[in-house]
Amino acid sequence: METIPSLDNLQNWLNSFLNFERLPKKNIFWLDTMEFLCERFKNPQQAFSSVHVAGSKGKGSVCTLITAIMAQLPCSCGIYTSPHITYLAERICGADGFFPQHIYSAAQEELIAGITAIPPAELPGQREITWFELVTLYSFLCFRQAHVAWGIFETGLGGRLDATNVLAPQITVLTPIELEHTEYLGNTLEQIAYEKAGIIKKNTPVLCAAQPPEVRQVFRKAAHEKNAPIHFIDEIVTEIKHEIRRDGTHMYINAPCFSRPLSATLQLQGAVQAENAALAAVTVKTLYPHMQEQLIEQGLSQARLSGRFEVLPATENLPEMILDGAHTVKSIQYTLDTFDALYTNQADTQILFACAADKDIEHIIPLFRKYRHIIATRPGPDKQSDLAKVADTFKRYGISADIQDSYEQAITDSISYAKQRNAVLLATGSFYLLAEIRKIIQERFN
Repeated sequence: METIPSLDNLQNWLNSFLNFERLPKKNIFWLDTMEFLCERFKNPQQAFSSVHVAGSKGKGSVCTLITAIMAQLPCSCGIYTSPHITYLAERICGADGFFPQHIYSAAQEELIAGITAIPPAELPGQREITWFELVTLYSFLCFRQAHVAWGIFETGLGGRLDATNVLAPQITVLTPIELEHTEYLGNTLEQIAYEKAGIIKKNTPVLCAAQPPEVRQVFRKAAHEKNAPIHFIDEIVTEIKHEIRRDGTHMYINAPCFSRPLSATLQLQGAVQAENAALAAVTVKTLYPHMQEQLIEQGLSQARLSGRFEVLPATENLPEMILDGAHTVKSIQYTLDTFDALYTNQADTQILFACAADKDIEHIIPLFRKYRHIIATRPGPDKQSDLAKVADTFKRYGISADIQDSYEQAITDSISYAKQRNAVLLATGSFYLLAEIRKIIQERFN
């Protein structure tokens, strides 16, 4: 079993800083603080080559797939994703998992000492440094300490003003765009696409997932202004096939950039993962044109990621469970499609749903119409939610759901119901919900 790095002291220190993930606020995004901090720490983000990934969904999966492919070269990689489910170190890893403890410890010492030495008056606008800025900077320091050749980075919120946007990547990757975080990114696809396109850099190639026409137009315009070559995956890949099975998603990809079609079985489940795999494979092939197709297939087949249709087998105390952090309309639809394909003969199903206050529940909740046993709750203690609005929306759509204010009780009841009836439990809507499920399993069912 992999040793979990100890970052308790770092987490305690970080908790004194403004954390947007726990307490969303408007107008707290800017880049000059990160630019100042990077300069202060001798630009650790320049110590490695990088791939920068933004989009509304699939960012973490695409980053994971890219990292797994590049590790076959072999090539030392660091990967930075968010959020974490159980351990902070999940955000900052090597291609094979956690770095050795001494990497995290050395970077932690460097971070805390360096930040503590900065007089508040020297900070741009004398603004408080945020939690995400510090964790992003910490990832740069970890990667520099580990001497990685590549850093694969997922943006946090948006892109243009995201803390990761101090990178000067070798390639920019844009995953599918949909309406999300509208309070902060805009109310239209064009506005959201503009924020995501903010990571496009001058003379740097851009590879995009298939996008709606209005999003393509925004991306092409942004790329043209930066003289950045831009390509869309559906204009490159001539064929993507997939078959969802219990042992994984079998996929087939054909494109002129490959010497032959790619064929692999993904541990990441679902049709959307085949599309993510195509985007990741073409990304790496763009960076390494002579990479053998067999190595790409090996990387794709080895990629693993917690909380993305993660199947936990039944045990003596627990039912079979699927944990999926999907939280947008399309991603939850993909999750339910995958679930229905794999469990078509399942007699009984328990749905556990929770989401943050800013999610599009008006279009998410109707997706649960065909399920009979649903419990809806809050994502946990650290994420703002509007359970009254969730309850009203279920009622308006005529969908029967047990609304529980206590997420702990909701989790326990869902597990007990599924276990007693030999049902499968699908928990979705928030990565924060998954974190609480893991805690309760650890505390009460092991």
